[in-house]
Amino acid sequence: METSPVFTMHMSNSQLLIPPDAVISHLMTRFSMGIKYLVEPGPNEVQLRQIAQIALRAPDHGELIPFRLCVVQGHGRERLADLFETYARLNGKNDEACSIERERALRAPISIAIIGKVIEHHQVPVHEQWTCIGGAVTNILNAVHLMGFAGKMLSGDKVRDPSIAAAFCENGETLLGWISIGTPTKPLGTCREKSVDTILSFF
Repeated sequence: METSPVFTMHMSNSQLLIPPDAVISHLMTRFSMGIKYLVEPGPNEVQLRQIAQIALRAPDHGELIPFRLCVVQGHGRERLADLFETYARLNGKNDEACSIERERALRAPISIAIIGKVIEHHQVPVHEQWTCIGGAVTNILNAVHLMGFAGKMLSGDKVRDPSIAAAFCENGETLLGWISIGTPTKPLGTCREKSVDTILSFF
């Protein structure tokens, strides 16, 4: 497969140079896209493996890899929809609300569950492990955007439901949420402009 020049990184004197301006500009257009605007196709298996590899490039002190990814697709979406609907009914939701919960699982072609594996470690405090997980989520969303898809991170009270968490997690793990991914049906929107000056300072 031929590599697009936009995504080519140039090596000089064994040092990785700044990516082309086109990549930087494109990353600055990333916004989350609601699941009702996500349709087929989603990433294929090769692209999903690339996304996972890019997630592994998050800063990871001690190389603990404090997260797992679980892809929900195909019939897995029906299984997730059943879990969401059961959760809604157990919490007293009406039929309309239960249908909305099912739609959250069924609409996007692909969802990736983010599962934390944070442990007590003598050299790597838990806050550094959570930072790694956050970096992995960001890398996933950026990779999805660069591939021409759109995505959004979803969580809420459902991630703390024992039945839903047990469907994804092993002992000691934490379900953080799902990244819904698909092809956008509308142009990426804009949100209130955020000033760099509110976050950037110099020591």
